[in-house]
Amino acid sequence: MGSLPVQTTFDVDDVLSQLTIAEKVALLSGIDFWHTAPVHRLGVPSIRVSDGPNGVRGTRFFNGVPAACLPCGTGLAATWDADLVRKGGALQGAEAIAKGASVILGPTTNMQRSPLGGRGFESFSEDPYLAGALSAATINGIQSTGVSATIKHFVCNDQEDQRQAIDSIITERALREIYLMPFQMAQRDSKPDCYMTAYNRVNGTHASESPRLIKDVLRGEWGFDGLTMSDWFGTYSTTEAIKAGLDLEMPGPSYIRGHLVNQALGCGKLLVPDVDERVREVLKLVKKTQALGIPENAPETTIDSPETSAFLRSLSSNGLVLLKNNHNILPLNKKKTTAVIGPNAAYASYCGGGSASLLPYYAVSPLDGIRKQMPEAKYALGAPAWKALPLMTRLTKTKTGEEGLTMTVFLDPPSVVHRKAIDEVFVNKSDILLVDYKHPLIKTSLYWIELNGTFTPERTTEYDFSMCCAGTGKIFVDGELVVDNETHQRPGNSFFGSGTAEEIGRVKLEEGKSYGIKVAFGTLPTMTFSSPGTTGFGAGGLRVGLERKAEIGIEIERAVQLAKEVDQVILCAGLNSEWESEGYDREHMDLPPGSDDLIKAVVAANPNTAVVIQSGTPVTMPWLKDVPAILQAWYGGNETGNAIADVVFGNTNPSGKLPLSFPIRNEDNPAFLNYKSERNRAVYGEDVYIGYRFYEKTNKEVAFPFGHGLSYTTFDITDLSVEDDDIDIFVSATVTNTGKVDGAQVVQVYFSQRNPSLNRPMKELKGFTKTFLKAGESKTVEIVISKKYATSFWDEARDAWVMEKDVFDVLVGDSSANTPLKAQVTVRRTEWWTGL
Repeated sequence: MGSLPVQTTFDVDDVLSQLTIAEKVALLSGIDFWHTAPVHRLGVPSIRVSDGPNGVRGTRFFNGVPAACLPCGTGLAATWDADLVRKGGALQGAEAIAKGASVILGPTTNMQRSPLGGRGFESFSEDPYLAGALSAATINGIQSTGVSATIKHFVCNDQEDQRQAIDSIITERALREIYLMPFQMAQRDSKPDCYMTAYNRVNGTHASESPRLIKDVLRGEWGFDGLTMSDWFGTYSTTEAIKAGLDLEMPGPSYIRGHLVNQALGCGKLLVPDVDERVREVLKLVKKTQALGIPENAPETTIDSPETSAFLRSLSSNGLVLLKNNHNILPLNKKKTTAVIGPNAAYASYCGGGSASLLPYYAVSPLDGIRKQMPEAKYALGAPAWKALPLMTRLTKTKTGEEGLTMTVFLDPPSVVHRKAIDEVFVNKSDILLVDYKHPLIKTSLYWIELNGTFTPERTTEYDFSMCCAGTGKIFVDGELVVDNETHQRPGNSFFGSGTAEEIGRVKLEEGKSYGIKVAFGTLPTMTFSSPGTTGFGAGGLRVGLERKAEIGIEIERAVQLAKEVDQVILCAGLNSEWESEGYDREHMDLPPGSDDLIKAVVAANPNTAVVIQSGTPVTMPWLKDVPAILQAWYGGNETGNAIADVVFGNTNPSGKLPLSFPIRNEDNPAFLNYKSERNRAVYGEDVYIGYRFYEKTNKEVAFPFGHGLSYTTFDITDLSVEDDDIDIFVSATVTNTGKVDGAQVVQVYFSQRNPSLNRPMKELKGFTKTFLKAGESKTVEIVISKKYATSFWDEARDAWVMEKDVFDVLVGDSSANTPLKAQVTVRRTEWWTGL
């Protein structure tokens, strides 16, 4: 890609009038994974886009430039703090500028129909109001820096199973009230510059070629005046998508536009004005982002700073949710002997998997965070709860002594004697996606790689080596073949569903002896099978793991023994980016094998145990009644471990609230019978009864309700007052910190219609605010709520929103299950409305 210095801005209409057909067609697609097409002769530069929802990766999956990693979507939403989330968006904008990116591909605004959704951690909430408010806050933060936000995935991209083929079959009412509503709120309150269309179909038509969604609803009803782009490889037609209003096909080079647009123009399926409409939106976006002054091909830099770390620590700790705290087990006393136990203790589960993942500036594990405040804390693994073996690069060294491996690249296979290396690269992470690895001598996706390093065991025992890959590979230890993922390959979920299952080999190694490790790999074209329906990732990739053999029973015995020797235990369990990731859904809601047994055994051995769960979405808790204290910690970004330690030891008073209900079992969730693809379709049979709307309507017990979260202090909410000017409703209340610790409380406002003409949820969230109070302090809070948004439902007969003449209860409290304060508002006549 040629480089163009920053230009004075261009006139869109003038450029459009001078473009050749070839230039117009080129502008309809990206030129690579992350850049739009330039037209240098007319002063139109190429601009860069970048993932994602919890941090800005830049242009490289492979050996990328480190970045600030924010908490995952549910972790952000658990703050229930729109101002804090807006500041997080502003940080992302600054990070994007450092990475030379003008457009961020986020926030993720899809709904959490089921706890099993692979990208549930990426989204905010099961509730459309909370998701909409925090999407708008994120977008306002990002766009305050001049960077453009891309709200995604428009719409109903709520599962990973057959995500490109699935048809989301849904009533218009559920589509409007639940799935489109957060996008509608974001459009009203933040005006995102870009929308990304979903992979799936909605009621028979792919979202990326749906005139109903893009032209009628988004551009027509809501007045959106920006750019729409496809998800990566989510453009499935030429003419239909262009006519529906899809401006930009991503990524490039084009596979569905390009010469096919020329053909469609030639045969009259497309007219030049159809193309001009799309090109105009691309030019408008490029012009808008020119104010940033980012040159083409800008170098990627970092802006890591103590201020960024402090903010991320605050952001993460503000979202931690104290689910249970019998006998005030938490906060723990630093003067008491303490053990840190569990599979998530020594590993930093800082983000989920897939396009949300990135290379962080650093990542603090819970054990690291706790030992910074309590250096003498003891540790035991407790249970090997990884889905794939931990990365080999944690334990290997290069010939120069760096922690990692040396990667050597060849144009010839290992069978060629005296083949010559064309590149040598240091890799500190043995999870390698080669989609953006480039070298001038590599002309195709076919080449070969060797990874080399040494491993010196700390004890004499058996060690497991593993590989999954999109390609073919083998692992050798001192020349002995230990893992063969070439001769026989099994399809798996790795690499967005295009790779193999993990193959594991075991070998006994001696303490203190250095072993030579060699990994031989052939890129994606060497693979012995292909997975239909998966997107192409060029040269593919490989993931290599190494860990001592860990047997659950033995590890639990060690953990129990340690628990008996100390005054108190912090038990860190949960999921990680292997269990929750783009590309596949979770198979069940349970913790990994061994974790439940570990928790039960340790709590029986030491009742002064606090359990810290890291997951982006709910997990089953069969030990719930036995455990005195539970902290839900999500994936907390760079500062994960410090944020957990701050709450565990009481430096930070927990103030997070659940942004989604925690059911007791997966079978209890409203989408249970209708989740996963069935012959390429998913019926949204629960209709508008998603999350707490379902649990409350059916009077079904949950483990923890929507909006729930405890504190180290106590609060009273009193003096509810509701005023109504027929446009807005003004809700005010007095919040008092009645305890002895400074803290924050979230006031939640729900609406309930007394006599609706059809079935409606018992109540629905329509407003909230978080307020910080010193011990003993009182404050009056006011929440302004749009009356038509608070009272309306979608009338399918009229194809419009309706505010029915009726009395509505205004219910105020601190969770969906605790709304003791009640007032009323009245709609005096029935009215229908559309638009924003």
